[in-house]
Amino acid sequence: MTEREYYTVSIGDVERRLPLFEVAPGVRIAVFNLLGDTEVVEAAARGLADKLGGLEHEALVTAETKSVPLVYELARLLGKPWVVLRKAYKPYMGETIADETHSITTGAPQTLHLDEKDRELVGGRRVVLVDDVISTGSTVEAMRRLMERAGADVVAEAAVFTEGDADKGETITLGHLPLFES
Repeated sequence: MTEREYYTVSIGDVERRLPLFEVAPGVRIAVFNLLGDTEVVEAAARGLADKLGGLEHEALVTAETKSVPLVYELARLLGKPWVVLRKAYKPYMGETIADETHSITTGAPQTLHLDEKDRELVGGRRVVLVDDVISTGSTVEAMRRLMERAGADVVAEAAVFTEGDADKGETITLGHLPLFES
């Protein structure tokens, strides 16, 4: 078995070693997975809450799965409602609004669904889109299209990290992850 390489990041006063994984021939990424890491979730949410505290918004929106604990903790700190865009339709979701995205980490198209019950939480409201890592921007763009179709006003995009060389514009972030070429 080959020895794995790592990239070290700091989130507030929390440090983690992120394993490098190949996602395309000759391209590796530092995989940031906050699931199950309460210390990282809390540090990241505190950092983003500090940056979003002065921004006028009424709800937080994320896509499942990895950023769900982050948006929960962020919503708790900011006292805002939160919505999770689902990757699979379930009959109890009612009449959903859907859009397709292509994530670098999954390597395949995915569909995001806005649950019927959540439409009233975002319709006519100022929302912030939240993700763990924004790399190509495909997931955030699908989230933005869904929110526009639901009548929401997207006032900001926030992520723990951006990744790669693409310009992320006005994204509120705690740091940046480089791409690693082999």
